[in-house]
Amino acid sequence: MTAALATLAPHEAELLARVPDGLYIDGTWQQGAGEQIAVSDPATGEVIKHIANADAADGMRALDAAVAAADSWAATAPRVRAEILRRAFDLLQERKNDFALLMTIEMGKPLSEALGEVNYGGEFLRWFSEEAVRISGRYGSNPEGTGTMVVSQRPVGPCFLITPWNFPLAMATRKIAPALAAGCTVVVKPAELTPLTTLLFVQLLEDAGVPAGVVNVITTSTSSAVSGPIIADPRLRKLSFTGSTAVGQKLIAQAAQGVLRTSMELGGNAPFVVFEDADLDKAVEGAMLAKFRNIGQACTAANRFIVHESVAAEFTARLAERVRGLSIGRGTEAGVTIGPLVSENAVESTAALVQDAIERGAELVVGGRRPEGPGSFFEPTVLSGVQAGSDILRNEIFGPVVGIVTFGDEAEAVRIANDTEYGLVSYVFTQDVARGHRMIEKLDTGMMGLNTGLVSNAAAPFGGVKQSGLGREGGLEGIHEYLSTKYTLIPAS
Repeated sequence: MTAALATLAPHEAELLARVPDGLYIDGTWQQGAGEQIAVSDPATGEVIKHIANADAADGMRALDAAVAAADSWAATAPRVRAEILRRAFDLLQERKNDFALLMTIEMGKPLSEALGEVNYGGEFLRWFSEEAVRISGRYGSNPEGTGTMVVSQRPVGPCFLITPWNFPLAMATRKIAPALAAGCTVVVKPAELTPLTTLLFVQLLEDAGVPAGVVNVITTSTSSAVSGPIIADPRLRKLSFTGSTAVGQKLIAQAAQGVLRTSMELGGNAPFVVFEDADLDKAVEGAMLAKFRNIGQACTAANRFIVHESVAAEFTARLAERVRGLSIGRGTEAGVTIGPLVSENAVESTAALVQDAIERGAELVVGGRRPEGPGSFFEPTVLSGVQAGSDILRNEIFGPVVGIVTFGDEAEAVRIANDTEYGLVSYVFTQDVARGHRMIEKLDTGMMGLNTGLVSNAAAPFGGVKQSGLGREGGLEGIHEYLSTKYTLIPAS
């Protein structure tokens, strides 16, 4: 426990003291070889805990453990794997307040949203506990009648899972649950900024009965040095990453050397399209969800607000009124709806995007500044009249900033929406059913919300197209990312 813990509420300090501070390798907690990592509360900037720092040798020991446990876990009955995941779901419900509070402390999101993440993240445990016993194949005669075809599914093998900082529980469960359900063992590397939730979660998995070596967790401040040897090892068979497109491209190149199965959930630049016939009450409510959930720090966050010129003024006024009512503060405080951004770098990046848009002719309607005082806060912001070429239209914002552009007709809306190398999610508001169906076909995204600002669900396939990634997480598709297909021919006698 560090001296900084004295500034926390007693129940917060007690929770942090219970969070493991080591690496979890082969069922034991171990200290890393490097100098410890200092984890900070972004609302205060103060260090709240020191944890182990893995080096490359630690990473390889984690992979060794996953490889050693792979055959026995693959041979474990699907029902047994399912019941372990279900116990993990039940334990998470029992401990939900601890997980929510921990996420709020280390990441900054308001406590009510953190509780929502616990519910969302838990659903991956429940969903894939049910999918574990439904892995299927095919059996039947070949067309020529000369033999019988048997098509079966097998665990792909040891997996390396790299999770982001913005949803520290849900992104862990979204990767770990299908891997375990499929019969794969894993090495997990959480983000350096928010590792504590994953450490507490792996302790829960141990309590749920996950055998030693099946799940291993390494925390590190030298990601490339630790990840490189793991990815290059021929025993690894799968790489899953959630994060920026730039890092994902490098990992794909590394994974190509071993022809690894890859799942990549990368950057986004989500269009939020409001047509002239939209229900503006629903559109504004959807905008609040799609933009300000998680303080705008989500790959699914609406990034470009593309609004028909006939309703742009009214939409902007209504949205600005809602934004003025948001409350900034530490996420543990009652009534807070906007917590801190995750780091000082995030504040600087957001401020630069806003300033660039203003210099290019956008009008600042609400916000646009960093509040005085400690912590990495940025005011929720609305910009209207954002001009083509502005950085805020090209780059993923990852902050509580709305940038509004206008369009004249449907074709122009589609052109603006698709004018990006990304294609994760889109949002469309219209009361015209035929137009809604046209947008499903015309918008180049892997997901779409039609008259809603929230699309994520454990039962749905999550993922994008173009430079937003490869593969899908969740849904019926999610478990197949961790399975390989085997075909066997049995000649007719």
